[in-house]
Amino acid sequence: MDLTEHFKKGVAEVKTSAILNFAKYSSQYPGVVKFTVGEPDFNTPDHIKTAAIKGIVDNHSHYAPSNGTPGLKKAASDFLKRRYDMEYSPDEIIVTNGATEAIYTVMSAIINPGDVVVLPAPIFPLYIADAALEKAEVVQIDTSSTGFKLTPEQLQAAVDEYGDRLRVLVMNYPTNPTGVMYSQEELNALAEVIKGRPTFALCDEIYSELNYDQEHASMAKAIRDQAIVLNGVSKSWAMTGYRIGIMAAPSELTEQLAKVHQFITTTEPTPMQDAAEEAFKNGDEDAERMKAAFKERRDYLYDALTDLGFDVIKPQGAFYIWAKIPEGLNQNDTEFVYELCDKAKVGVCAGSWFAKGGQGWLRFSYATALDDIKEGVIRIKKFIEDETNGSK
Repeated sequence: MDLTEHFKKGVAEVKTSAILNFAKYSSQYPGVVKFTVGEPDFNTPDHIKTAAIKGIVDNHSHYAPSNGTPGLKKAASDFLKRRYDMEYSPDEIIVTNGATEAIYTVMSAIINPGDVVVLPAPIFPLYIADAALEKAEVVQIDTSSTGFKLTPEQLQAAVDEYGDRLRVLVMNYPTNPTGVMYSQEELNALAEVIKGRPTFALCDEIYSELNYDQEHASMAKAIRDQAIVLNGVSKSWAMTGYRIGIMAAPSELTEQLAKVHQFITTTEPTPMQDAAEEAFKNGDEDAERMKAAFKERRDYLYDALTDLGFDVIKPQGAFYIWAKIPEGLNQNDTEFVYELCDKAKVGVCAGSWFAKGGQGWLRFSYATALDDIKEGVIRIKKFIEDETNGSK
């Protein structure tokens, strides 16, 4: 008897992560240059590590409150106000197991089978998988012809088609994989389309500290009562392994989301919450220092890839560059990245792994050392030369 036939139907629709699968594949090559996984190469700042150690020494080894320690929730509340002028009381914040758990909590708390989840694509595939697990109808809006930004007209067309079934609009900005950022005016215009409708705006702002050319903007400022804001410490303070995210929403929404959260994870590790509290309270300079390094890497990689013939979207935030495969090379992006890995020992992500609009594109993560980026460019240049000469 094949018991896999009796799993929840949504599970069969979910594929394993192509990004993680490829990262594992590329690791077979010693010395491979990886532009794959979005993980900062920095170490966590010492004062933040000290806070975690102090938590252990002080015997913070018991269950924290399910929604998070009072100190961390207060620090997160102050951070959102100080950095972005967003008002959320500590009671309106839930500490999660990274933004990943927060996304799943939102999807599982809100979606009923047949509800519609709309997302601008290309986009990080996690949202699609979580929505599919809840048997939602996932609608991907291809933004490749609109500068990789969702427009009010595109969103209005979805509202006209799906009406009150449109339950969740996913907005991630700065955007993974393109690095595109929305202005406050652009987000306000999108918010106006769904304002007053039974639609939640899931605002994933995990890259909020990594804005290079403008101030961070948030849809929650336009429709606070419909917005659920996600943030955390992973990207801005190189704390991916600490697994601490935050979810902020009006109290009536938080009360319901907390029910699902507590049964998924109970609570997060208390010493890790101590560390995240320190990051939010005293880590502004750390985040700025890392952002400066990322910006230098962005500028170098953007210029280098442009010189090599790539059509490159210059990122305004996060640490990803979105580049179109040059003409004359294999335009099948999945085949291309495996060829590049096998022949040049360089790992990049295929654009088609990020849903609609990604075919023929590549995502480069520049969350790696500048020297490694420079070596990767040298290898890519030689790969292109070899492929071009070999095709003549």
